Amino acid sequence: MKRSNGRYFWRITAIVAIGIAVTAAAWLVDYTATAFIANRSASTPAIFETGTAAAILSTPIAAEFSLHDEPRSLPEIQFSDDAGRARSLADFLGKIVVLNIWATWCGPCRREMPTLDRLQAALGGKDFQVVALSMDRAGLPVVQRFYAEVGVKHLAVYIDSSGAAARLLGAIGLPVTLLIDRQGREIGRLVGPAEWDAPEMITFIRNLLSKNFGLLTPAVDDCPPACGGTTSFDGLTFQPLETPPSTQRPRRPTRGNHRIL
Repeated sequence: MKRSNGRYFWRITAIVAIGIAVTAAAWLVDYTATAFIANRSASTPAIFETGTAAAILSTPIAAEFSLHDEPRSLPEIQFSDDAGRARSLADFLGKIVVLNIWATWCGPCRREMPTLDRLQAALGGKDFQVVALSMDRAGLPVVQRFYAEVGVKHLAVYIDSSGAAARLLGAIGLPVTLLIDRQGREIGRLVGPAEWDAPEMITFIRNLLSKNFGLLTPAVDDCPPACGGTTSFDGLTFQPLETPPSTQRPRRPTRGNHRIL
């Protein structure tokens, strides 16, 4: 009889313990999900201001990007174009840039490349650029051959056969696409392939362009006296930052177009 009572006691204890564990696990999952959603919602306005966020983030495609809480500076990467000229991301300042890291030996990269070509055809110009940066070690000929095979006509050829750019940008797999603002800062990235010419994607990028997202502003000491002027870049006009006179840095003397350090 005592053994029977003992068995019942341990059975009941086990059932109670399992119930407590299940309840605790359910609470933890719910709490974690709630916290994640709250943090994501709270962090969004840091990059997308209230008036801009509604238009930009209303498109379903925005959910596919990992959008950063704050714009992130990018390392200086070097690559070359089809003429062998040295290029860098600084060449595209003033534009919204879709930087696609890819290679001809990457199956998903090959499938999405025609859609990137059509995206460039639709939106490319003084405000926007698709930069398809190949990591092919075989060099320029394999990229040119692939472009010819699939009919890519609107994308320029950019290549880094060393693969250093992918490592510096933290691309652990291909394809990886970075969304870069007009000041050359990363505002989000998408890991894996996408349909870049999909209507939702076109709308998403057009919203960025229409809101002058990442508008360049000149450094305080590059402004005219009292920092009251404007500057232009790539056909666009930019307003200077408003800085109280007491906090403005003194202007360094210059000779011609060169600043004296």
